[in-house]
Amino acid sequence: MISIIVINFKDPALLRLSLGSLTRLSEEHIPYEIVVIDSAASTETRNVAVEEFSTPSFPVRYVPFTENIGYTRGVNEGIRHAHGDYILIVNPDIIPLTGAIASLQTYLQSHQHVGLVGPQLLHFDGTRQDSCFRFYKPSTILFRRTPLGKLPWAKKALAWFAMKDTDTSHTMPVGWLMGSALMTTKKAIEKIGTMDEQFFLYMSEVDWARRFWENGYQVVYH
Repeated sequence: MISIIVINFKDPALLRLSLGSLTRLSEEHIPYEIVVIDSAASTETRNVAVEEFSTPSFPVRYVPFTENIGYTRGVNEGIRHAHGDYILIVNPDIIPLTGAIASLQTYLQSHQHVGLVGPQLLHFDGTRQDSCFRFYKPSTILFRRTPLGKLPWAKKALAWFAMKDTDTSHTMPVGWLMGSALMTTKKAIEKIGTMDEQFFLYMSEVDWARRFWENGYQVVYH
């Protein structure tokens, strides 16, 4: 079974869009459960998850938090509530195309050395979104956060960081993946551990990918 963890923060409209897109999974005959982690929860977001969508044929486990717990703890709380052998973490602005989730699961099933996989992400106009990266260097942070990034050689370094020199139409190992859509397994998490909650929002997926690599698993863009 796949546990699909949706990390929501104060956005009932996006949550509605996300859950609506996931209802197609029943047509794909994939065993799944939905776990909605609602940070800074409101009555409106609860009603979207529980009243509008949760049914016996589309089970939604709604886990609210009154405070803003952040992305990282949200992921970890979702993992703690998940029953599936496969864990898919998605932000509510991710709309999976037909067959995409099954493709990720099949890839992990047939590649036991891969611990973390992320899909190609597309903007709504169909263009590719940057979602796979090499690991940071100190210069990467400097170029991204200062006017130095406008210099030609800095732009080249940033393009290298974002893997612009690779053909992203193919599956390949990468340094780390954007946390908006990630699939892993309960077995891998038991070895690696959950995300480090010292990171409230940013960088936790970078650190997690590093730990997968350090523990003998590949991180793959699919």
